[in-house]
This record gives sequence, C-alpha cells and structure tokens, in this order.
Amino acid sequence: MKTFYRALSLFLFFLVASAIPLHAQTKPNVIVIYTDDQGTLDANCYGSKDLATPNIDRLAKTGIRFTQMYAPSCICSASRAGMITGRYPIRAGVPANVSSKPGNVGMPPSEVTMAEMFRAAGYETAHVGKWHLGYTPETMPNAQGFDSSFGHMGGCIDNYSHYFYWSGPNRHDLWRDGVEIWRDGQFFPDLMAKEMKRLLDRPHKKPFYIYWAINVPHYPYQGTEKWREHYRDLEAPRRMYAAFVSSMDEKVGEVLDFLEQKKLRENTIVLLQSDHGHSTEERAFFGGGNAGPYRGAKACFFEGGIRVPSVISWPAKLPQGEVRDQMVTGCDWYPTLASLAEIDLPNIKLDGKNITEILVNPNAESPHSHFYWQMGANREKAQWVVRKGNWKLLGNCRDTSNKGILTKQDRKLFLANLKEDPSESKNLAQDHPEIVKQLLEIREQNLISVYSEKKETE
Repeated sequence: MKTFYRALSLFLFFLVASAIPLHAQTKPNVIVIYTDDQGTLDANCYGSKDLATPNIDRLAKTGIRFTQMYAPSCICSASRAGMITGRYPIRAGVPANVSSKPGNVGMPPSEVTMAEMFRAAGYETAHVGKWHLGYTPETMPNAQGFDSSFGHMGGCIDNYSHYFYWSGPNRHDLWRDGVEIWRDGQFFPDLMAKEMKRLLDRPHKKPFYIYWAINVPHYPYQGTEKWREHYRDLEAPRRMYAAFVSSMDEKVGEVLDFLEQKKLRENTIVLLQSDHGHSTEERAFFGGGNAGPYRGAKACFFEGGIRVPSVISWPAKLPQGEVRDQMVTGCDWYPTLASLAEIDLPNIKLDGKNITEILVNPNAESPHSHFYWQMGANREKAQWVVRKGNWKLLGNCRDTSNKGILTKQDRKLFLANLKEDPSESKNLAQDHPEIVKQLLEIREQNLISVYSEKKETE
C-alpha cells in the first residue's frame, strides 16, 4: 500500500510540475528600455537639479547606476545594433544610421540578435517603440527574433500623427507585426505604455524578454501639457527637452507600477539606458540636453556623445542603491543578460564582455583592456576612437557641442587623458607620441579583426 501511495504521490508531483514550465519558475524576465537622445546627466539621480525623473531615480534606488557606461555608438541605428548584437556596430553591419524609407535594408539578417538568443532559450520576445534597423520584411523586428512588434521602423516620428518627422514626402510609420496600422491623434508614448501593459497582462507560460525602444526624448520635443506647465520657467530649449524627458519618465513609472501590480517586479530585470548623448540638431532647437562638464553630444565621440545614463535593477538578485564607476559598454549587455538569465550564448564573435562580476562586486575591474568605436564604413574618413585605461584617442573627430575650437590637427588626431582632463579640453597628441602609437596599433588590430570577418562572410 505504501508503494502505491508513493507512486501516486510521484505521479501527482510530476503532473503538477509538468503543468508549470520550469523557466517560469526559475528564469528572470527581462525588459530593456532604450531611450533616445537622452543626455549624459539627464536624470535627477545623475545630478540634474532641474529635472523631475522620479521613476528613473526609483530604478537607481532599487538597482545599480553606472557613471562610465559607453554607448556602442554616437548615432541611433549603430548604437542599437551594437546593443542588440553585443558587437561593434561596424562588425554588426550597421556603422551609421539606416535609411528610414520603406524597402531599405538595415542590419543583416545573419546577425544573431538578443531577441533570437532569448527566444532560443524559451523566452517570449517582444519589441515596442522605435526600430531603425531596417525597413524590409527580412530586417524588421519579426524577422529578427521578436514574436511581436509594435512601433515605428524609421528614425523618428511625430508622436500624434505618426508620420516620419525628418523630411518629405510625408510617410506614415506605425506598424504591428509588419502590418501598417493607424492610430491618428493618439500620443505615441501613451500607445507604447498601453502595449507594454498588454504584453505584461498576458498569461506567461514562459519568461519574457521585451525590448522597449522609447523614441523619447528624440525630437520633435512633444512633452505633455502637465510637464510643459511644470517647466514653464526654464529657458528654451531646456524647458522643451525637460518636459519630454519627464513625460517619458512618467510612462516608465506606469509600466513599473503595472509590473508591481502583477507581482512581476521582483523577478524582472529592468535595464534603462540611453542610445547616445543629447541632440544639438536644428530640429532639437540646437540642444536642451545636459552633458555637464563633458564635451560632445550626439553624432560625435567626445564624452558627451557616448557616455550615457544607465541603470539596471533586479530586486531579487542584484544589489540596490549602488553605483559603479568602471568603464563598461552597451555591447556588454548581450553577454551579461545571458549570464544573469543563465542561458547559453550563441557561437559568435562578441565584442561585449560579461560584466556580472562588476554588478555584484563594486571593486571588480573592468573586463575591457580597451574598446573601439567607429562611425561610418570608410576606414579612412570615418570618425573613430580608441579608449585604453584613462587614455582616449579620437580620429577624424568633430565636436557637436561646440565647446571648443578644433584645429585641423585636432580633428585628425585628438588625445585626451580622462582622469586628468575629463572635459577633453586639451589635445595631448603632440606631448605623448608613444601613447598615440600604441592606440593606433590597437585601432589597426580591431580593423583587421572586423574586416577579416567581413571577408569570411562575403
């Protein structure tokens, strides 16, 4: 009789266990929030005294904030490609911005995205918001590892009409799973928050990975009336930019509240990071963002162009309310999230490094002996930069913040020591030719690595 009851107990145990997917019990959910053109210090937790960002600050209080997080690039498409593949953007086939016109290709379908990695591990995957990595069926989100997709495919839209904002002819750009949809007059950040709640409200038989690529505070600056009134006394263009940042923060808060309501917050990794520095383009009123002491902005490799706000929070497992000063990069999230979720990495060449040790140990060293950035495919004309330790060498450089004069010699090669001169105000190339030579050699090694891989795949 004991044998019968023991067999019955085992049968019932395995029956119940089989009805509850193992992953749903053990694997963390993952939400990657990639903001758009958010400046280096543009959150209250980063020292901006004139901004209200209680929800970004809330993530920092329940997680880890980075002070030396570098975007994979200083421009939208390239940065996204680097983060979503864990590879230098030039290696991932996206050295600059991808066309925002339908029918134009973007990131090669051969690239193994973060979504494909998570889906192979049994995750539900979803994209919400901006894409800007291709506008053909083969390069849109549903063909790049996402079970579902809601958002715009080009670089920017008007948030009410959902038309491409940059140039004519007027092109509507709002899609669900590769099919054009119309939501005229509805505020796109509201639509994104609604979509996030829809995804979170479903029964979850599997863990989920959601890439929420918020198109804010990218121009056009369209903050809500509440926040425009709040910032009415700020000078332009800061007040327009600030209203949009706080409108975004409010939407992030709505989703965090919903996560808590659904009792999903504890075991959900939430990562929030900007794709690069703030814009100084004409459509952005020539500024509005805050890089503090740092030189540069979007579209250049001085610190203000690539040093970005970044916070990761996982209440169940990671430290809370801590800060990390080590040099890390947006490419690192690919192997790091895989490590945190205990899933296998695909067999591909990664430039990102696993920074889990830094997350759990504030004294751990950066895994990067150096890092390389390049914006543009032409190796002779492209902007590029090498960082090794405190040394940083820029080539073909420009300064979109116009914080100083760049001579012809400066533009060719600009060497800075970030420990002694974080504002990159003085070019030390003439004073340290041995350092210049060392960093040029590192650049050449990276170019050999990238271009030899391209030849192998052609």
